[in-house]
Amino acid sequence: MAKNVLGQKLATCSRSPLTGFLRDGCCNTGRGDVGLHLVCAEMTDEFLAFSKECGNDLSTPHPEWEFPGLKAGDRWCLCVTRWKEAFEVGRAPQVVLEATHVSTLEFVDLEDLQAHAVSS
Repeated sequence: MAKNVLGQKLATCSRSPLTGFLRDGCCNTGRGDVGLHLVCAEMTDEFLAFSKECGNDLSTPHPEWEFPGLKAGDRWCLCVTRWKEAFEVGRAPQVVLEATHVSTLEFVDLEDLQAHAVSS
């Protein structure tokens, strides 16, 4: 059973849009998840613009990949390194701690996540 950054059972991040590397609604990880989609984040226009500037357009739908395109307010399992990059330049989205995988703590301090926490 996967744990979150608080040491509890990993909660669901989003079922609409359906997120997660495994497309199970959770920020689980596994073989082949080279991006480490661990952080359950609530999208903002500012973060979506930042991600697009970095070469990862999360706003444009891609039906061929069953990707609806994201908008502000959507919750999505982000790559931990992208969240950290955004954090370092003051553009990180808020995080749902209960739905953020414990492995995130290998890259980001809990205090930084808590400073960006939103309730589940």
